Amino acid sequence: MFDQQQPGSGPLAGLMVADFTRVLAGPYATMMLGDLGATVIKVESPLGDDTRTWKPPSLKDQSTYFLSINRNKRSVLLDLKNSDDCLRAQRLAKIADVFVENFMPGTLDRYGLDYEQVARDNPSIVYGSVTGFGSGKGQELPGYDLVVQAVSGLMSITGPKDGPPYKSGVAIVDVVTSLHLTVAVLAALDYRDRTGSGQHVSVNLLGSALSAMVNQSTSFLATGVSPSRMGNAHPSLFPYEPLKTKNGYLVVAIGNDAQFKRLCETLNAPHLAEDSRFRTNEKRVQNRVLLKPLIEQLLAGDSAANWSKILTRSKIPCGPINSIAEGVSLAQDLGLDPIVRLTDADGTVVPSISSPLSFSKTPPTYRHAPPRQDADGDEIRDWLDSLGKD
Repeated sequence: MFDQQQPGSGPLAGLMVADFTRVLAGPYATMMLGDLGATVIKVESPLGDDTRTWKPPSLKDQSTYFLSINRNKRSVLLDLKNSDDCLRAQRLAKIADVFVENFMPGTLDRYGLDYEQVARDNPSIVYGSVTGFGSGKGQELPGYDLVVQAVSGLMSITGPKDGPPYKSGVAIVDVVTSLHLTVAVLAALDYRDRTGSGQHVSVNLLGSALSAMVNQSTSFLATGVSPSRMGNAHPSLFPYEPLKTKNGYLVVAIGNDAQFKRLCETLNAPHLAEDSRFRTNEKRVQNRVLLKPLIEQLLAGDSAANWSKILTRSKIPCGPINSIAEGVSLAQDLGLDPIVRLTDADGTVVPSISSPLSFSKTPPTYRHAPPRQDADGDEIRDWLDSLGKD
């Protein structure tokens, strides 16, 4: 086995993942599988993963977008329109434990790589598909995160009340879809372990977006009224948003009446917690326009940084609005080890955010820096050719 020099040691060690995905929703999921010990073979077309060209920013000549979601993988270039490469891809699918793809529905049929044809030779395969809008009426619609943020309604609830709709600062629908896909693959692997039978699992961006809007989606289903933009305000909690202090904003997140009482006591305003207009969360939401300036007037006496320390000592959920640099620094200060650094074949040190998963016995491992295109191509093609001789 070509990968045995650096095998994984996590809970998925020994599993082979054929990764036919690109951009974000698929690659992030396969990276998580790789972090957990699986051997991930990233199959790229001659054009390569789209995100290799998404720059700036870049680390030397490599897109940081690509680097963020492709560690713990080996790269091989296979042109499915070439008969030899197509045969190699089919051989990989035949021996893989997991096959993941995010092509337009029907594309892989012509290459013998759709689920039905793969499962015919490999009935225990867990075959995962990512689409934008499913494989029915929406199968021809291109699945881009920004488009789905728009059409799902997510942008309609993101942004200032009286301003334009905003997208999220990251491709959040792709990320959530990746998590859904990973859960589905792991569940199917468990089912296979118990029954010996593989299956086809699929996720789509629109369905993931609707699911990820949780309370907002259910609000519409229950009332028939679509939620609207509220800026940083929460539709069901108050105070639960950034509040002005002497020199900036402090996020205060009050989730129950006991926390609100402690907030008022810490601000030397216990009477607010006893005021009939603010005594319960429902009343505070109804009267937020009255309560917000009263709290901000109390916060105006000190800085966001000092209030954060004071309120935290009173076990009140709060925090300053950090930059990403400050967020990473906070994680380091808390001992969360947020950064992993891997050195690629060219000697470039590639930093990335470590897996947030923690295991007491089988922790994630970091074995391979994100690969250059076809970095392992000769080795993998020779290995796949050898399988044809068996």
